[in-house]
Amino acid sequence: MSALQVTPLGEVAVVEVTDHSAFLALELEWDALVEATGNTVFYRHAFIRIWVDNFAPEARLRVLIARAVDGRLVGVLPLLDSRGSLYGVPVQELASTANPHSCRFDLVTTDAATVGAAFLEHLECDPDWTLLRIIDVPEQGAAFSILEAAAARGYPHGTWTSLESPFIPLATRWEEQQARLQSKFKANLRRRRKKLEERGKVTFERVSGGTLLDAKLEEGFALERSGWKGQRGTAMAQDPKTRGFYTELARHLSYRGELALYFLRLDGRAVAFHFGIESAGRYYLLKPGYDETLKECSPGQLLMEEVLRACVNAGLSELDFLGPDMPWKRDWTERVRVHTWLFIFRNSRFGRALCRAKFEWVPKAKEAVERWKR
Repeated sequence: MSALQVTPLGEVAVVEVTDHSAFLALELEWDALVEATGNTVFYRHAFIRIWVDNFAPEARLRVLIARAVDGRLVGVLPLLDSRGSLYGVPVQELASTANPHSCRFDLVTTDAATVGAAFLEHLECDPDWTLLRIIDVPEQGAAFSILEAAAARGYPHGTWTSLESPFIPLATRWEEQQARLQSKFKANLRRRRKKLEERGKVTFERVSGGTLLDAKLEEGFALERSGWKGQRGTAMAQDPKTRGFYTELARHLSYRGELALYFLRLDGRAVAFHFGIESAGRYYLLKPGYDETLKECSPGQLLMEEVLRACVNAGLSELDFLGPDMPWKRDWTERVRVHTWLFIFRNSRFGRALCRAKFEWVPKAKEAVERWKR
């Protein structure tokens, strides 16, 4: 297959990039488009490249590019083409370049309706795929335009709510931010901080780069691996692909001045850790970890308080917890951002059957089993 396949479609031309070197050449205009459409760090070219290089280096890359008549880049949608299965049935799938470590994913465009419809029309010309799956699209994400175009054309489709990620709109002053917290929770924080301070000297550290970056990162990896994530095998350092992704991402973010590794220390020893990103006025918490032998002191929540204070003092507008909803996150906020998986099946008898299996037959079967168990 050639590196470029071009399909002219009315107001925009869709260019399909399948060659890795051609994908790399898009970085400057890709990032300019991201900056013009919200500047979300997870949609940048480097983030996608680092993800692909570590999680899918051998995969068949298919990046859909939309250009206006004057040649300007107006839309990008990076996809992977792979052979998978749905309920044991072989399926040729086009999937977003994303997994749980991506946090969120979306079509990047200046004209969602036009580009979404153009991308779908382009894919109509390809008879090989059965399922288009785009995961963790945030509410009001541009990728919903592809789903809307599919619905208008009669494609079988469906959605699944994947995440409700808590986030905190930040005040301009720390006193105002504190006032938003419940009195009981603030009192608990004071008691836990006192309990931790009775064990030794408590300090707070922020690392954004430098010659000790790899050592600090390794310290954070070790702390996260020591708890329940290590027991379940989901810690950053336990899988070579995951370790490589976070290590390369940290170095890239450090170069850009956007890395924020936070530590809470007890007599110099790390007892809580954040792998965070500070970008475009927001703080994103990718990975937290804490020493679970000190859980009665809640070192993770004490670090969260310090990070929240630092974000307010830095003039940031939002702290985004990312990932799934959890009780400890709800101690800080009631606001959540819903994320959705989008499923579009080929408009054929086979595609319609798979869609009904996904959204009708299997859910009904599971419901029947649950009723039987009662």
